[in-house]
This record gives sequence, C-alpha cells and structure tokens, in this order.
Amino acid sequence: MTNSSCLVCQSKIELTDESFVGEIIECLGCGEEHEVIEENGSLTLGLAPEIEESWGE
Repeated sequence: MTNSSCLVCQSKIELTDESFVGEIIECLGCGEEHEVIEENGSLTLGLAPEIEESWGE
C-alpha cells in the first residue's frame, strides 16, 4: 500500500496492492478524479482526463 495525496485538495488517497495503471480513483475530499499512472517503476496519481463528447464519429 502506498499513500498519496489529492492533486487538488491534498487529501490522503491510498493506493493498495490491487491498484493498477489506468484505474480511476475519486478523491473523497473534493471529488476530483485521479488516474493511477506508473512513474519511475512505481504507482502514483495524475489527474484523470476529462471525458469528451463524441459527436457520433
């Protein structure tokens, strides 16, 4: 388990042994969505990409 913090409000977010790259985790403090990413061989958090509308293409 790894402790990390929200990139917006700095609330504590835990990455567990079951966390995986691409997983979306929502901050319980502010509701911001984070994506689990791998950086230098370890898991960390980045801001999740915004969902864009598809215009049927």
